Amino acid sequence: MLSTLSILLLASAAAGRDIAFPPVAAYQSPMMHSFGHEEIDITGAKFAGLTTFANLPYVHCLDKDGFEKYDIAILGAPFDTGVTARPGARFGPNGIRTGSRRIHPDSAWSIYSGKNLFKEWATIVDCGDAPLTVLDNTVALKQLDTAHRIISSRPTNSTDYTVPRIVTLGGDHTTTLSALRSTIKHWGPVSVIHFDSHIDTWDPEVLGGGVSDYAGVNHGTFLHIAHEEGLVRNTSIHAGIRAPVMNKKHDVRNDRRCGFEMIKARDIDRLTPQGVIDKLKRRVAGTKVYISVDIDVLDPAFAPATGTAEVGGWTTRELLTILDGLSGLYVVGGDVVEVAPIYDNPGEPTTLAASEVVMSLLQLMVDNPVRADSGPL
Repeated sequence: MLSTLSILLLASAAAGRDIAFPPVAAYQSPMMHSFGHEEIDITGAKFAGLTTFANLPYVHCLDKDGFEKYDIAILGAPFDTGVTARPGARFGPNGIRTGSRRIHPDSAWSIYSGKNLFKEWATIVDCGDAPLTVLDNTVALKQLDTAHRIISSRPTNSTDYTVPRIVTLGGDHTTTLSALRSTIKHWGPVSVIHFDSHIDTWDPEVLGGGVSDYAGVNHGTFLHIAHEEGLVRNTSIHAGIRAPVMNKKHDVRNDRRCGFEMIKARDIDRLTPQGVIDKLKRRVAGTKVYISVDIDVLDPAFAPATGTAEVGGWTTRELLTILDGLSGLYVVGGDVVEVAPIYDNPGEPTTLAASEVVMSLLQLMVDNPVRADSGPL
């Protein structure tokens, strides 16, 4: 049995320990700890605290009265009840953040460009995930609509560019519909560059709508719905398409009606990555652009962790080369979707690839600041 004095001494020692926690998810100020006569800076610890994308600061962006300002926001959309194959993408946002934990704003200098997107003009933050119900798709998408509206209406840190841009971490591809509903309020209709193995312009009457209107809103119909709502321009384009269609003629005709041209996956063998870049740029030239990347544009050898994998896709290197080649476009928003970490292997190739795609999207936005009423300054 411990004596009363021993208990008091132990309690006093425990109370005297100095345990410091960071003020937010990612460290924003130096944290010095003394060990004897030596002070050690633990600011750059990549595996401590809560996980944000690339160890960026966390901001509660849905607080309408919040005082923090930002130019580009990372938003998670944990939604996967619009899938037609394997679920699991509701865990995609955290998976992508985990894939980015090796990245730190202080040590993110590109070996290719010499740039560090975090050290340029834009203040970039992680807003965490939108709070979405998992029990009702209609309500969840309205919640996501609201999250986009609030986040894109907050003040920017820049005085020249007054509308924050958002990169969404999916979530299944249905979530892009909410992002497009947000961009039109600030930028007008946009040209969509859609990296995917599927066209995603299926008529809801064909895919899901035969069951109910509710079922007709899903990850294969959202671009059709976006066209019907006037959110996208007739200067949009798919890249990496290779999945079969449901109807021999109607689906492709309807795809053109929705404003899309198509670059098929095997076209890269003939065009080369530079040819793909040139074709994408010609198609959307002079317009505001939204870039949506379904991770299944990659071959399952490079990205197995997705809901509807299709063989014969692009390599991670090819996709990143093409994305980086789009510098100069007026990119007003983007997303990386359909990441379902449960299907990844122990090396986490899918989440690692997805995090690099997010970095490419951020770099495109930083390279070319865009005003709401015009192109770049």
